[in-house]
Amino acid sequence: MKPMGRDPRILSLAAEVAVSPEQNVPVILLKLKEIINNTPFGSSELKKVKQDIYCYDLIQYCLLVLSQDCSRIQGGWTTISQLTQILSHCCVGLEPGEDAEEFYNELLPSAVENFLVLGRQLQTCFINAAKGEEKDALLHFFEIVTDSLFWLLGGHVQLIQNVLRSDHFLHLLQTDNVQVGSTVMTMLQNILQINRSKRTKMLLKLSRQKEEEDCRLQLQLQRQRAMRLSRELRLSMLEIVHPGQVEKHNREIEEKSALIIQKHWRGYRERKNFRQQRPSLVEYKAAVTLQRATLKFLAKCRKKKKLFAPWQGLRELTDARRVELKHQVDDYIRRHPGSEVSDVISRELHSQAQERLQHYFMGRALEERAQQHREALMARINTNIEQLMKAPSLKEAEGKEPELFLSRSRPVAAKAKQAHLTTLKHIQAPWWKKLGEEARDEIDVPKDELSIELGTLFIGGTKPP
Repeated sequence: MKPMGRDPRILSLAAEVAVSPEQNVPVILLKLKEIINNTPFGSSELKKVKQDIYCYDLIQYCLLVLSQDCSRIQGGWTTISQLTQILSHCCVGLEPGEDAEEFYNELLPSAVENFLVLGRQLQTCFINAAKGEEKDALLHFFEIVTDSLFWLLGGHVQLIQNVLRSDHFLHLLQTDNVQVGSTVMTMLQNILQINRSKRTKMLLKLSRQKEEEDCRLQLQLQRQRAMRLSRELRLSMLEIVHPGQVEKHNREIEEKSALIIQKHWRGYRERKNFRQQRPSLVEYKAAVTLQRATLKFLAKCRKKKKLFAPWQGLRELTDARRVELKHQVDDYIRRHPGSEVSDVISRELHSQAQERLQHYFMGRALEERAQQHREALMARINTNIEQLMKAPSLKEAEGKEPELFLSRSRPVAAKAKQAHLTTLKHIQAPWWKKLGEEARDEIDVPKDELSIELGTLFIGGTKPP
């Protein structure tokens, strides 16, 4: 497998491993852990880093180091446990490419065997250790090795059978130590769960393939049945047709078939062209929408400008019309002579007329706005009246239905509050005062009572500070 691109970190590390002495190689390989940890998990960059590590034979170096004697390695079990983590992380998610057969058939089984051998060695050292701190350290290293093995099996499920058939794994299960045995049993339980999930996925895949095959066979049978029925129908029709009309009938069938084929082909072609032209159609619709909005805005601006513009006279008169109008004016002046006015007075009258026209147009615009405001208020009042007519009584109101009785108008709120206080005054009055009397529409209520916020449903707006 040839590297497609060179990572300078991997390249420098491989060069350092090549020129360094054998006893320094394990410590140098620990730098791979930092490179892997600094790369985002699950990214394409991490896959590229793993491919480069495999291409420069750094995984093979890690495997060779793990097969050596622990006493000869600098750092001892600390270095070995970290190398097992590096090896398992590099092998999971790796795409070997051209060297797939060597990777799956030789490298991975060898890595599993080395992990089991290391676990057995750690188990022996743990049992023979005397100090408590040493036992804790060895147990910690043993857990790291088993976790690395489990990580490798999670990425390559086919290696589970190699673990279950190994004599080293059987020796790990036969231990008498409780702590080591618990760790090994936990790993065995996780391995069995992975194997069970693998079998479940295989069964689901097989069932899905079987369903797809059944559907394919059903479709094939339906197609064959339809073809057979078509042929039988055609033969029955040929039996009915006179021998002299067989050729004409065949020609008609061919024409109908050609029309059906052409119809489907044209439909497919138009749908394909529509999918290709869809971006252009979207752009065209967007342009039409923008143009429509722009034209409306410009028309509104012209209308507003024309509304407030001063009188500039008639513009669309031809020369003949102007001459005719001038003759009419001269004739009117001749028949209705008036007092002569100077040019200064004429200009003043003209400016006054222009100002009055401008005031008229501005007043008309204000009247239109006031009329719109009145219509909006009437619409709001009608809406409130309709909501109050349709609203349930206060006893039956639930949820947000009491909000229908709110009013945003201050006069309406004040009138409602006054009516409410009138009703309360009438209800709280002694019985002897209400003999032969009815509640009046208006009761003089002090202003301080009106200013008190009663929190009723008739008062809208915000509370006073």
